[in-house]
Amino acid sequence: MAKIFVVEKERDANLKVFRVEKERDADLIICYVEKDREAKGDALWFYVKKDREATSKIFWVAKERDADLKVFITDKTRNAKWNKSHAWANRLG
Repeated sequence: MAKIFVVEKERDANLKVFRVEKERDADLIICYVEKDREAKGDALWFYVKKDREATSKIFWVAKERDADLKVFITDKTRNAKWNKSHAWANRLG
């Protein structure tokens, strides 16, 4: 269950994330969900308001080379999945 909290400072994150424009460039294809119970696995993300509620704290980076994880955002939950083998697989939720 990926409950995500976005931090303001890079040092407070356990994961630096970059949004890619093309699905083929992503490590993970994510989809935002509206309810916390819908956040399943690593790819369905629910944003939480408090860092203590989060399973992962992320920082959005401006440059791809600074990222630990590259994501592509889809609006269909069925398309959300790992696109490539990655060290963070099964660790976000």
